[in-house]
Amino acid sequence: MKIKEKYINGIKIDPNIFLFKFGCRCNGECCHYGVYTDLKESEHILSIKNKIIPLMDETQSKNISDWFEPPEEDEDFESGVAVGTEIINNKCAFLDKNGLCVLQRLALQEGEHKWKYKPIYCILFPLTIYQNTLTIDDEHIDRLNYCNKFPISDTTIFDACKEEIHYFLGDEGFQELLNYKDEVLSQLQNGVLSDGNKK
Repeated sequence: MKIKEKYINGIKIDPNIFLFKFGCRCNGECCHYGVYTDLKESEHILSIKNKIIPLMDETQSKNISDWFEPPEEDEDFESGVAVGTEIINNKCAFLDKNGLCVLQRLALQEGEHKWKYKPIYCILFPLTIYQNTLTIDDEHIDRLNYCNKFPISDTTIFDACKEEIHYFLGDEGFQELLNYKDEVLSQLQNGVLSDGNKK
């Protein structure tokens, strides 16, 4: 018996997010490698450059042509085009010397939601959207020291990322996800593994 597939807001849910043991002592390490943005997100960030530049410090480039990599096709993004943020001084172009994101600082300064200007892939990490599935970004996690799998932890990646997932799925979608989580854990208790094999 396989665990039933679940789609929420058109995105398939990887049930392993409820099982993956995870630990994080956040120091902005995940931002050192940059992030992929949707083309629309990068265009919006460039449209508010005059708000962003004053928040940048001497370790960042205030030349907007340094902020993003060339666009590339990627069906996992809403527009079908992904644009990576550039790495400057061994960190994302938008990360300051204190390990803080200037996009998030701007939103807080304006009294807006802290993630108003941040790319969705940045918000979701250590989760990601891959082949239209909300899943674990284990390729990126494996490069990190402080945000990684932690087998002896009682915390799952779902527990660690509830706020981010809720933001991404919205109230109704998140409630649907909680119901799906209960289904998955119930099936596991009855001896069904996530790959559909019996114990």
